[in-house]
Amino acid sequence: MKYLSNPDMLLGLMRQMLSGMEVTLPLFFYTLIFSLPLGVIVALMRMCKLKIVSVPTRVCILVLRGTPLILQIFAIYFILPRLLGHPFDRMASAVVAFVINYAAYFAEIYRSGIQSIPRGQYEAAEVLGYSGAQTFCRIVLPQVVKRILPSITNEVITLVKDTSLAFSIGVIEMFSVAKQLVASQVSMMPFAIAAAFYWVFNLLIDMLAGRLERRLDYYHD
Repeated sequence: MKYLSNPDMLLGLMRQMLSGMEVTLPLFFYTLIFSLPLGVIVALMRMCKLKIVSVPTRVCILVLRGTPLILQIFAIYFILPRLLGHPFDRMASAVVAFVINYAAYFAEIYRSGIQSIPRGQYEAAEVLGYSGAQTFCRIVLPQVVKRILPSITNEVITLVKDTSLAFSIGVIEMFSVAKQLVASQVSMMPFAIAAAFYWVFNLLIDMLAGRLERRLDYYHD
């Protein structure tokens, strides 16, 4: 209640929380920038007709999707530097772990979208003289984006919340700042503010995705 009765204290608390957002936001955006295109590559490898490519890719996806992200963060931060003989920065380790994990999820979403396109569209494009790359970029990809956008949005919203797992290796993101403030000030208000920040962030993502869905609404019943 002391924060509600003292606006200056509340604003000061929010400023401290925003210092954590300065770490949360780069972690979020770096993950998206690298995992979205990497997911496409992984999806194509997963669908490759060569088993020497598709089988190991499938196994990697199963491992990444079947184990907790926090364990993958630990593996990248503690085990990989020993194997490579080079220490990893905490933030870099978190980014690498998040990118690899989310690329696996995005790859399966891409794969389901690509495989949902009727085979007849590929055959029609071939008759019209389109190359494989032209067929994918001009005919298949626009439809895939439309179909997978809700699933991608769900994963992006999950990513916003998962950024809090970076605290496990000492990355001082927003949730870590909230925990420190709760411990020092013996108040749950920092957690309430953190929850509000996460909610607003996800609300903006949902609104942006909804707007994009409407712009891609080229199908009519």
